Amino acid sequence: MRRLAVVACFVLASTGAGRGQDWTELGPAPIANGPYTGRVAAIAPSTKDANRYYVGGADGGVWRTTDGGANWSPIGDRLPCTAVGALAVDPVDDRVVYAGMGEANFAHHSRYGLGIAKSTDGGASWAVYGATQLGGRCVSRLRIDPKDPRRLYASSTRAGGFLPPRAAARGHPGVNGPIGVWLSRDAGSTWQQLGNGIPTDLSATDLALDPANSSVVYAAFGDIFGDSRNGIYKSTDGGTSWGKLSGLPTFPGRVSIAVAPSRPQRLYAVFVRPASPDSGGAATMAAYKSDDAGLSWGQLTSAGSFQATYGWYLSVVSVRPTDPDVVLFGGLTLRVSVNAGGSFATRTPPHVDLHALEWDANGRLLCGDDGGVHRSDDLGLRWTSLNANLGLVQIYAGISLHPSQPNTIYAGFQDNGSARRTSGLSWTSFLGGDGGYTGIDPTATRVFAEVQGTGTIFRSVNNSSFASSGSGINGGDRNCFLCPYEIDPQDGMRMLYGTQRVYLSTNGGQSWSALSPDLTGGASAAIHGLAIAPSDGRWIYVKTNDGRVQVSEDGGASWQLRRSGVPGWFRTTRPFAIHPQDPKRVWLAVGWFGVEQLLASDDGGRSWRSIDGNLPDVPVHCTGVDTRYGEPPLVYAGTDRGVWRTVDGGKTWEQYGRGLPNVPVIDLRLDPARTRVVVATQGRGVWQSKLLPREEIHSVQTWDR
Repeated sequence: MRRLAVVACFVLASTGAGRGQDWTELGPAPIANGPYTGRVAAIAPSTKDANRYYVGGADGGVWRTTDGGANWSPIGDRLPCTAVGALAVDPVDDRVVYAGMGEANFAHHSRYGLGIAKSTDGGASWAVYGATQLGGRCVSRLRIDPKDPRRLYASSTRAGGFLPPRAAARGHPGVNGPIGVWLSRDAGSTWQQLGNGIPTDLSATDLALDPANSSVVYAAFGDIFGDSRNGIYKSTDGGTSWGKLSGLPTFPGRVSIAVAPSRPQRLYAVFVRPASPDSGGAATMAAYKSDDAGLSWGQLTSAGSFQATYGWYLSVVSVRPTDPDVVLFGGLTLRVSVNAGGSFATRTPPHVDLHALEWDANGRLLCGDDGGVHRSDDLGLRWTSLNANLGLVQIYAGISLHPSQPNTIYAGFQDNGSARRTSGLSWTSFLGGDGGYTGIDPTATRVFAEVQGTGTIFRSVNNSSFASSGSGINGGDRNCFLCPYEIDPQDGMRMLYGTQRVYLSTNGGQSWSALSPDLTGGASAAIHGLAIAPSDGRWIYVKTNDGRVQVSEDGGASWQLRRSGVPGWFRTTRPFAIHPQDPKRVWLAVGWFGVEQLLASDDGGRSWRSIDGNLPDVPVHCTGVDTRYGEPPLVYAGTDRGVWRTVDGGKTWEQYGRGLPNVPVIDLRLDPARTRVVVATQGRGVWQSKLLPREEIHSVQTWDR
């Protein structure tokens, strides 16, 4: 097991490191229908320049616009972590920006952070602090003292995930470290955890400062599964001591709070019901208002329920800076009141699922949601999309390359359906929901896509309309939110589909029948990776999210447990690569910290060896092998920090190419016929690079954590 190195501070340039072959972005930037991009978790507008905003992608890094959202530039691609949970801009110098890493929205794809980054030049370069104190956890809010910009507060949470909790941390050694509220007195260089009246082991989901008296600080604690300590805490001495405010719910889940800037005695808060570990259900519990700085509270019953059943994932409160009676509650929809909560109207942006609400220097409303950034001049009556060239799409595993049209790629996106690329950065959506695996048969006759759930696979035979193709799949089977499926490369009519068991179709997806028993250990487990050997379809490899590797050598008639205890990210991935001529030679990616992250077997999984070599200790989600240059094959690894390659069987690794953002690579497809490798990322869309032979050096990149 390799040693994890943690550094307190390091400096990174925003341009790509390395040398050699470049990566090319393929989009979506944005998806044409909308236009939409991926989830925006944080927005920080300049307080002086109405055209300067910074936004944080849920896992797409930090971006900047200087023309009011007409154009965006990525400025955080080389940060050690591209998951962003919070942003803050210095009120005096808007070139000074802070980014709290780790997205504090508690989903399996709300990835861990690695500290707090600071730029003093508008994002051209960054310094990272607090890795020791905050690594493996997430930053939910950053607040700067308007009286003293060197004084900052940060709230932190556990990383996300259900069953098991915190799975989004992917086993990072800091996952169980201290959380709560932190203070920096030196402009972010050092951080001190605050206690004395507030929890130090409970997720702090929001922070608010009194702009007239910055010694008054409010902290919202909101463990999403519920806790008697959850609630709102107040300090009147700059965080030295705290007291819990009364008159509020006693056992809520997530909690959000805002102070009215023009009347600091006015507070608004939203409380969510505790989430259920097995279902995640968490509707709005209640909204409250205080006119005496939290001494007493009144419930705003007209706010209603606006978070569906996943308020653990989306909850935000904002007050118009110039009017304390204008309050906005964001969840699945946007609720707006202009009379201090007496009544509300629904004025949701073009895309649902809201995570950030801010106001630019001209008083315009900015909204970050699962479809990107939207702006309104009239409190949500009309909206303008600001998503042009904003490439933040989170892709799930299962991209497909067209066999005869090299520019055509299919992919499924988090909360943005499935889409097709034919050229450039713009993609066209063809199926809604959360898009997952896609598939194209070898003759390009049939195209497949899916949405979240079991049996929700769809087929097109005319490259246009899609019809349900899940007949025979038990909709009650367990799933990994999205189900993996594969088409036999030797027989396009034969397909496999994974729930807790494997299903077989022999008629091109028209109907299915169960091929295997339950291949998991039970409970909530399901298959999150499967593969068919290219040279012999009788060989099938399965990976379950409870750590089991199952193998069939006879087309599914019998199965053997070949390895157990193999951890991994609790979403569908493509963890196997099989030698194109030998079905017994297989490589397995392991998406977890602190373990053997890339394994190889020459005997169908009966025995395994680690080929990690000097590969950094980061999760590996996908792998591919290029056998065109003899032995040993060239092996590629898609990791939480880009793509790495070994040319000597795993003894030594180098980061492949330059220009790829430092982003999780969730899927990797080698395309030898076109001498390219195509990858799908969690937060920055699809990229491609040229496949180079063994002798050519691409880049050398090392990282400390």
